[in-house]
Amino acid sequence: MLLPKVFSGILTKSADKRRVDAYREAIQEEAKVGGRVFGEIPKGTRREFFCLDEHTWVWHEEWNDEQGRHQVRTTRYDIRPQGVFKAQDGQPYRPLQKEEARRLLVAMRKYNELIDQELAPYLPVKP
Repeated sequence: MLLPKVFSGILTKSADKRRVDAYREAIQEEAKVGGRVFGEIPKGTRREFFCLDEHTWVWHEEWNDEQGRHQVRTTRYDIRPQGVFKAQDGQPYRPLQKEEARRLLVAMRKYNELIDQELAPYLPVKP
């Protein structure tokens, strides 16, 4: 009787891992598409913009500066009932000013348009 339990645990973990891997891959693809929200990405730059969950958006960019030093900037936007808050490179969250919140909203809309155009054809059709 122990053998079916062992296999059941392995199969469940395997299915869970596949779900996690599929979610991670979907986020990576969306992040690449989202990186183009603000136009062409300069050569040698990695730029990602994506929706992590229903309340969190992430902007990540990597590039080499004029001296050839590797630079990284990660910005998280947290949408709360009290407003939109931003944390950049490990700093504490702070409220977004009105103009930056407006630009974020424009970026979110453009992101959704790009995702619909480029990735929706690959999603399974719902019954």
